[in-house]
Amino acid sequence: MRSPDPLHLVCPHCDGINRLPAARLADAPNCGHCHQPLLSGQPLELTVDNAERHLRRNEIPVLVDFWAPWCGPCQMMAPAFAQAAAALPQVRFAKINTQTETTLGQRFNIRSIPTLVLFVNGQEVQRQAGAMDAASIQRWLAAGLRQAGK
Repeated sequence: MRSPDPLHLVCPHCDGINRLPAARLADAPNCGHCHQPLLSGQPLELTVDNAERHLRRNEIPVLVDFWAPWCGPCQMMAPAFAQAAAALPQVRFAKINTQTETTLGQRFNIRSIPTLVLFVNGQEVQRQAGAMDAASIQRWLAAGLRQAGK
């Protein structure tokens, strides 16, 4: 069985892959490439160019909000998603705009928006369609992480 230490984290700023001890997650680590914070507590915009790297190479959970700018419920949920991201910096929160990143929407079989998808170790472990408030996002995420053994 593989030891959980060290972890690989993809930088939300330069997409560089960093290796650091799991115990350092609480120390607000910086990227070894661009020296920006690895855990910013802010949602990251994923594109077809960087989504694969963030979903497969991050060894922390990644919660993705599939959304579109014309979607009213998506716009209503955006502040709650950002609030949940600030409360849980040890989880990578990301957003994929299905209007501009149609390939990703198709790849992940997104049929309605907003849709939240939780990835752990590159695998989808949970999915939820519909807008939620910050507390609901955090509860849903906690349940998914328990289910995934995290």
